[in-house]
Amino acid sequence: MPVRVKKLIGTVLLVLLVVVYALVATMVAVAQLAQSGALVHLVFFFLSGLLWVLPAMWIIKWMVKPASR
Repeated sequence: MPVRVKKLIGTVLLVLLVVVYALVATMVAVAQLAQSGALVHLVFFFLSGLLWVLPAMWIIKWMVKPASR
């Protein structure tokens, strides 16, 4: 697959990942953390703010991998 096509697909996937992940994290926070304290909110949002990086790293690795010949 040409590099330009991979980068286009990867960019679309990254945008979708961020949007879907943000919606899911927000829904979980609203449903589960309503009665929790500030420290629980801080830990949840800190961890959920970092967790999306793992699939994003995989997508970026795939995007920059040289095209197979």
